[in-house]
Amino acid sequence: MSQPITEVKVGVNFGSETQPVGRLAMRDRIIYFEYNDAFIQKDIEISPIRLPLQQNVIELPQRPFDGLAGVFSDSLPDGWGRLLFDRLIRSQGILPASITPLDRLAHVGLSGMGALVYEPDNSPLDNQEFIGLDHLASQTEEVLQGSSEEVLKELLALNGSSAGARPKALIVLSDDRKEIAYGTKKLDEGFEPWLVKFSNSQDGQDAGAIEYVYALMAKEAGLVMPDVHLFSSQKSAGYFAVKRFDRDGKKRLHTHTASGLLHSDFRTPSQDYEDLLTLTGALTKDTREIEKMYRLAVFNVLAHNRDDHAKNFSFLMDENGTWKLAPAYDLTFSSGPNGEQSTMVMGEGRNPKISHLIKLGQEAKLSKNLIDEIIDQTMSSLGDWKDLAKNHHVTEANIDLIAKAINNFK
Repeated sequence: MSQPITEVKVGVNFGSETQPVGRLAMRDRIIYFEYNDAFIQKDIEISPIRLPLQQNVIELPQRPFDGLAGVFSDSLPDGWGRLLFDRLIRSQGILPASITPLDRLAHVGLSGMGALVYEPDNSPLDNQEFIGLDHLASQTEEVLQGSSEEVLKELLALNGSSAGARPKALIVLSDDRKEIAYGTKKLDEGFEPWLVKFSNSQDGQDAGAIEYVYALMAKEAGLVMPDVHLFSSQKSAGYFAVKRFDRDGKKRLHTHTASGLLHSDFRTPSQDYEDLLTLTGALTKDTREIEKMYRLAVFNVLAHNRDDHAKNFSFLMDENGTWKLAPAYDLTFSSGPNGEQSTMVMGEGRNPKISHLIKLGQEAKLSKNLIDEIIDQTMSSLGDWKDLAKNHHVTEANIDLIAKAINNFK
């Protein structure tokens, strides 16, 4: 990486060809964006709230995304991906502080999540080859302890630009789930794009199994979930994997988090589920999508998933500009900031109760019958926790700990 990049072209590719969207330019550490005239004519909004279509050059805000608009910040790796990239450039004698957001977008290039693409494309090359997950898990442990440049390069190619703090890799998986290859750019017949997670230094060895059981319970609770799988492991209770929802065969879908849409800093949560239900209505104009968001709120609260910050809710847009709520993801037992729910329920974060959830549903104009049905269905699905957790080798200590938190609402 020689000179810092000062200009990046933004495009959108829904699976066939790249359409120019606009360009980003950096002058005196301030980033500007200008939409392409032909893209404005299409009347498709990639970020309708904070970056609506307009003719003029737009100075982007410094906060909360280091000078980027939320829609572009959503393309950047967070947590684990950022750690890998920063470690790699340090090993090359470059200070991460000297790397600009435009350098980071060029590193995402053509291979990020969603449908947005960036040029120049400095993303790592990926040669497709078959891999073993235990080997990969050992490499992630090596990185967490401080590691060699070769391992960093390999993991960086595998990481793509997936967000989140836990080590993960973008893989392609055969339809029979027997063969795992890495390489995200070319999709061979009989393979689909998936994401697999590994434990970080704070996780127990059953973190993957817990997330898998939560996904099974969420499906039972009526949430729209991507396909999930628990890969067996010699090292742990298994690796949790999830099919990517930003890809549909060869098609790509534009993906935007609630955090990016609202320019809300997910590290200092201030969101309420009421805001998310309003956002869902404004964006999708569909009461069915509002109901999906409500189900997700009920599940997160009753299942004690308190790490429900604004980056853990996403929306998908197709090539016609139609928005819908993305399938649920990152559902697991967790404690939020100071043990509170990261997203409040009608102003209550420390101890949200079923009465708050009922009030939330009423505010969203859902019928009393539907509210009761969703809460009952969720409670019923969570009743399977102990049996499912035992079947998937979650430790006794965690089974009891989580059962206690879940049973709080009975």
